[in-house]
Amino acid sequence: MKKFVNDPANFVPEFMKGVVLANPDLLEAVPEFQMIKRKDRPVADKVSIVQGSGSGHEPAHVMAVGPGMLDGACQGPVFAAPPVDACYETIKALASDAGVLVLVNNYQGDRMAWDMACEMAEAEGIKVKQFIINDDVAVKDSLYTVGRRGVAGNFFVIKACGAAAEAGKSLDEVYAVAEKVNNNVRTMGVALTSCTPPAKGTPIFEIGEDEMEVGVGIHGEPGRQRAKITSADQITETLFEAVQTDLPFQSGDRVALMINGLGGTPPAELYVLYAKAHELAEGKGLTVARNYVGEYCTSLEMAGASLTMLKLDSELEEMLAAPAEIATRVF
Repeated sequence: MKKFVNDPANFVPEFMKGVVLANPDLLEAVPEFQMIKRKDRPVADKVSIVQGSGSGHEPAHVMAVGPGMLDGACQGPVFAAPPVDACYETIKALASDAGVLVLVNNYQGDRMAWDMACEMAEAEGIKVKQFIINDDVAVKDSLYTVGRRGVAGNFFVIKACGAAAEAGKSLDEVYAVAEKVNNNVRTMGVALTSCTPPAKGTPIFEIGEDEMEVGVGIHGEPGRQRAKITSADQITETLFEAVQTDLPFQSGDRVALMINGLGGTPPAELYVLYAKAHELAEGKGLTVARNYVGEYCTSLEMAGASLTMLKLDSELEEMLAAPAEIATRVF
């Protein structure tokens, strides 16, 4: 596969340099730790929200840094956790009197790195708490995970926690927001093609021209089944049914509905999926109070999509509606 790459070893620092150069008033970089942070953070009386994981899932995670979202994030190599020292330095760089909340998508490498980093920070007297996100309903465990994976639902946790922190809530209160969102958000994805990490140069898994991986992970981990590809409506029904029944979402609920592209799916196809998902939600008596269609948590150029639904209450609706600004803008 052809890619816009110079030296694969420099792929991550080069795209991060581009993100910062494109947002000079908002962001600054700490290249030695592959970290991007808000220029105006930390602030003494505000909780800082940080995250970090492997690259290849953009705009997660460094492109989600900005007012009302993450205050800082560090990147590892493609599909690999950031080193412990990068996580530790990210916490230190964003440490405030109000404390630091670390949001971690549930993957073993990320958990190990952030566990150690949080312990190191606490030993220095930094007030820090860690929350694990696990919204993927596809499988109980995966190749890299004990328990459910953290996938696109991560963006709802970031958005709500970012709003809570901007409102001046305490570390315990922001942590409680993360817990509420995670308890009420569910996701499942499907892949039509594989993807190719720059350093590997070949697809990470093989899939037939007429096949799809139902419940795929964002690193190409196997999902629930390998099946023959079918229509967009039937694929949406499969994803929606798995997500809707898991919480379960019930008639009368107000929800936020997201169709997330995995990196190689045209926007028009994502809206085909959204149209059916919206119709299915209404058919179950759900009110789609907020909707999101686009790329939030990708897997390089993988063709595929995931469906996420969050059960709302008045507090979460207000937090999702609060102002936010991140590096990836449409205009």
